Amino acid sequence: MSLPAASRLFRSALRTQLVPVANWSYKPAKNHLSTAEQVFAMTALFVAILGPSSWVLAHMEDYKHHK
Repeated sequence: MSLPAASRLFRSALRTQLVPVANWSYKPAKNHLSTAEQVFAMTALFVAILGPSSWVLAHMEDYKHHK
């Protein structure tokens, strides 16, 4: 089975690290995050991502009937 050209190009770019995907480290973390810090970070992330989209969805009818 032959891969499309774009797929082969993407795989070779990832393999040669022309596109830095992530900095992988196999060492333990220098600073351990407490559970409270993790909960705060995840809450902030969810609010930042889901907050605006839920606002738009909640006000969809207002946007449809704009005068």
